Amino acid sequence: MTTADPLLTPPAPPVPSRRVLDGAGEVLRALAAPIRIAIVLQLREHGRCVHELVGALGVSQPLISQHLRVLKAAGVVRGERNGREVLYQLVNGHLSHIVLDAVAHVEESGR
Repeated sequence: MTTADPLLTPPAPPVPSRRVLDGAGEVLRALAAPIRIAIVLQLREHGRCVHELVGALGVSQPLISQHLRVLKAAGVVRGERNGREVLYQLVNGHLSHIVLDAVAHVEESGR
């Protein structure tokens, strides 16, 4: 067994605070359902209303609303009321990168 040369081994990155790790876990749990992944993919270019998501994803309005509540509670999406409709948007672009990277990984690995 050889030991790594401490001069060649980069230092380990610092571990984020427990609060940050807990928040990251919450975001990843919120993204863990296929329909929520699809919602994030739909919202990455621009905001959409519930009826647009229903049409694009082919699932019921109550199901879309339920998943949007989970995403909103985790801070993944925000809703902005416009008359009778709510326009849902991603909170920031980092979230779409997480989903796009996960999708690319699965496509590349053939899973």
